[in-house]
Amino acid sequence: MLHQIINYFATDSNQYWQCVGQHLFLSAITLAISLVIALPLGYLGSRIKPVATFCTVFAQVLRIIPSLALLFILIPFIGTGMLPAVIALVVLALPPLLINTILGFNEVSPMYKEVGLALGMNQRQLRRQIEIPLAMPYILNGIKLALVEIIASATLATYIGAGGLGTLIFTGLGLYDMSYVVIGGVSVAVLSLLAMLSFDFLIKKVQKNEQTSDSI
Repeated sequence: MLHQIINYFATDSNQYWQCVGQHLFLSAITLAISLVIALPLGYLGSRIKPVATFCTVFAQVLRIIPSLALLFILIPFIGTGMLPAVIALVVLALPPLLINTILGFNEVSPMYKEVGLALGMNQRQLRRQIEIPLAMPYILNGIKLALVEIIASATLATYIGAGGLGTLIFTGLGLYDMSYVVIGGVSVAVLSLLAMLSFDFLIKKVQKNEQTSDSI
């Protein structure tokens, strides 16, 4: 198998990097759309209890929908390709983003807000200088969970012609060639691991900066 993998990269490396590029593009566009939806809604949920209840119930409902089932449900309405794949992946990404955004803003101590008001800050300044920085570790953790979920689940997009590393996996399964399966599966695992480690590092850095600010 090792010889087959080496031979694949020697002869078809362009195809491999095309699949990686498609996978990364699909993941990036999905994350961007999910953030545009989840962050404002999560912030409102932290301020308005009925919105928080709606977001929590909505996130729980989304979690029980299998992404593969959603893909096939969307096909009769919007066909195959990138669009249904993005919609299905956005559905997967929203729950961790919503829950962690609400949790992050709810965890901001009222004491910090009172200090900010005492210093003459308005609501916009409180949000920008106090609430968002203090909630950022939770928000980043939500982004990390969502991105790992997106990268792992984007392999299913191959079923409806959206490309990505799933192409290698399903090609290998169809040809009974495990070298393709290993290349695709390991690549997805490496991308997920890199995303997780990068955000873990970023979260620790943000938390360290917060601790430094508090000590000052």
